[in-house]
Amino acid sequence: MPVAAQTLRPPSRTLMFLEGRAIHELGAFLGALPLLSLAPRGDGHPVLVLPGLIASDVSTRPLRHFLRSKGYAVSGWRQGRNLGLRDGVQNAMIDLLQEMNDEHGRKVSLVGWSLGGLYARQLAKMMPERVRQVITLGSPFAAGPKATNAWRVYEMASGRRADEEDARFGGSLAGAPPVPTTAIFSRTDGVCAWQGCREQASAMSESIEVESSHCGMGHHPAVVYAVADRLGQNEGEWAPFDRGGWRSIVYPDPNR
Repeated sequence: MPVAAQTLRPPSRTLMFLEGRAIHELGAFLGALPLLSLAPRGDGHPVLVLPGLIASDVSTRPLRHFLRSKGYAVSGWRQGRNLGLRDGVQNAMIDLLQEMNDEHGRKVSLVGWSLGGLYARQLAKMMPERVRQVITLGSPFAAGPKATNAWRVYEMASGRRADEEDARFGGSLAGAPPVPTTAIFSRTDGVCAWQGCREQASAMSESIEVESSHCGMGHHPAVVYAVADRLGQNEGEWAPFDRGGWRSIVYPDPNR
């Protein structure tokens, strides 16, 4: 990991305090449902949604319900609260991904929020033949663990050091998966340093910037639309997110 990434500081106390707006972002999501209905419909392929640290499938219910309404075969991770890579967690995710791929006979798209996004990237590195694409929401894969305000919580919940990487689980976190990858991030994230949540642009990877809290990212209207847009692409025809027209107002240039 580059030295610059290792020395990133976590978000300020002010931004952490502003995470309370996640409640209002949920209200905005509910109010925006008529507009979100204009997002592309899906082709029915399976989508696995992974929650963040301390969260469970309850936290991703609004996003999963919306994606299901768009025609996808959506599943939560089915492991209760995400308390980190405790014994059995990795194998359970691998088994679920295999089950979804085998049941539907199609590659699975992975959507991961925060820590769930780290899992999604690593699963795609281990099982690229079963994964269609990866979308991460505020996931700090390109930063040191102490560039977040949650590393102590992770250590208490998991019983592992925050800087401990398991080479058996996909290798380096920073390396991009060998499948189309989208990293959604916010410069006003109060939990993770936004610089560590961006992906390097390439023929198969991109970043999309939104103006969102960290705790509200899974139901923020701009995030939900972007996720639906990315999932709505035909398999094998992935292209970067189009910020033209009205989208340039909602989605700032991530390279600004």
